[in-house]
This record gives sequence, structure tokens and C-alpha cells, in this order.
Amino acid sequence: MSEAASSSCVSDAAKRLEEQKARLRSLHTRRNESRKQNHQEVVEEDRRDKLPKNYEAKRQRQEWELEELEKRKEAEEKGQDYDRLKNMQTQADIAEKIDGSKRRKKNPDTGFADYEAMTMRQYQRLTTSLKPDMRNYSEMRQVMGDEQFYPSSNTLIQGNHYPTDSSIDRLVGDIEKQATKRDQYHRRRMFDPEANIDYINERNRKFNQKLDRFYNQYTEDVKQDLERGTAV
Repeated sequence: MSEAASSSCVSDAAKRLEEQKARLRSLHTRRNESRKQNHQEVVEEDRRDKLPKNYEAKRQRQEWELEELEKRKEAEEKGQDYDRLKNMQTQADIAEKIDGSKRRKKNPDTGFADYEAMTMRQYQRLTTSLKPDMRNYSEMRQVMGDEQFYPSSNTLIQGNHYPTDSSIDRLVGDIEKQATKRDQYHRRRMFDPEANIDYINERNRKFNQKLDRFYNQYTEDVKQDLERGTAV
């Protein structure tokens, strides 16, 4: 082997050795970076685990409230009604759902618990819907006088208070609403007594109901033809 060839082999070996060392340094660097990132992730996960369960929802709520305050402040600076602008940008069905949710939160209907809770709920509903007529109030006070209008234990009631037509109409409307509400809360019948009996037991009745639910729209014409006797 000539001297030039040997020197060439030595230089190639040295070059490969340098490349391997460079790759090794790169792998060490990447390993240290991965170790550092893993440690940061572990610390962050431990921090999240120590937070309350509702922290994320609470943080999002606070961010939303802060954004709402900034938008409201910006609208007030421009002399605009922020609630009106917000309602104009909200769909009607979504706005109706939000309004219904707010009403249910103020006076939730949890069903019948006891007569005391039912009476309190009725009282809150009536007082909330009550809109006082200050003009009629002042006129009735002048007609009756303070002694009769503000009776005490020693006041003799003479029956000189006469309700207005609007008050009577409001009372009648409220009674009708109560009757309609009571009709909605009735015990649900397990079966329709006027329906055709096409089952042999309870299990078969439920199975037929499932069939009707999914296939009634396709078999209704055939059933009618069978009942009329005109089926082919």
C-alpha cells in the first residue's frame, strides 16, 4: 500500500470519527432537551393536579366576564346600549333558551316536595308577576282615607274597597293559568284504553310500540288496507 493511500484512509477514518462525535453530541443535546421538557411537563402536571377541580371552568368564566366588561365599557363610551347590541347578534332561539334558563334559576320547578314549598313557590310567582298601579293606588287612598286604607286592629272595615276591572281580569287569568298547569300534572296512563289491542302481554306491547316507532310510517297504508279489507 502506498503512502498516499494510507494517508487517505487515515483522513477518512478521522472524518468518520468526527462525524460520529458530532452525532453523539447532538444526541446528548437532544436527550438533555427532552429531559428538561419532561421535567417541565411533570412540574406543570403536578401544579394542575393541586388546583381545584373547577379551576379551568372558573378561569374561563372570569375571562368571559372580563371580556364582557370591556365590551360594555367600549359600548358605553360610544353611547350605545350594549345589551341591545348583544341581543341583535344573538339568534332568537338561543336568546329564548338563555332567558328560560335564567327564569328557571330564579324560581326553579323541582316538582312537588311538600305543601309549604308549593305555597312559597306560588307566592313568589304571584309577587314577581304583580305590577302595581300607582295611579289607582293613589286614587283609592284618597277615596278611602288613610284610616280605612291603612287599617289597624281597631279599624272597622266597611267594605268600601272595590277592585278595578283590570284587577278582576288579572285574577281570572291567573286562575285559568293555575287550572291549565294542574291539568299538565296528571298521572300518565300506561296504555290508551281506546287503542286497538294487538298484544298478548306487556312485553309484546312494548315490542309493538318499538316497531310502530320505527316502521309505522312505512306500514300504515298496509294496516289501513287490512282494516278496510281492500288489501291485495
